[in-house]
Amino acid sequence: MVLKAAKGMMNNPKAVADLIDLSNLSGSLREFIGQSQISRLGCFLRLWTYIKENKLQDSRDGNIVNCDDKLKGIMLGKSQIELSELPFLVKLHFPKSHKPGKS
Repeated sequence: MVLKAAKGMMNNPKAVADLIDLSNLSGSLREFIGQSQISRLGCFLRLWTYIKENKLQDSRDGNIVNCDDKLKGIMLGKSQIELSELPFLVKLHFPKSHKPGKS
């Protein structure tokens, strides 16, 4: 499945650019990340690191993240999310045309 997605990305340079281009962040995400610009991929990696470092994955089901107050602030106030939701919830914080200076 991952290989299929990677192959699709390679055939779509815009999709790759959407993941790696810097974007101006929303207030809540800017506060969480600690900087004003980041790529969607960079943001996703920061969130994943935060989840792992703070042991927020559910001990019984590793596909569930138990959001602390800080994470709830950027995950639409949800107390739990599924890992599969994370990319979608991150994407909500990035404008459609997310080139720096064009938010």
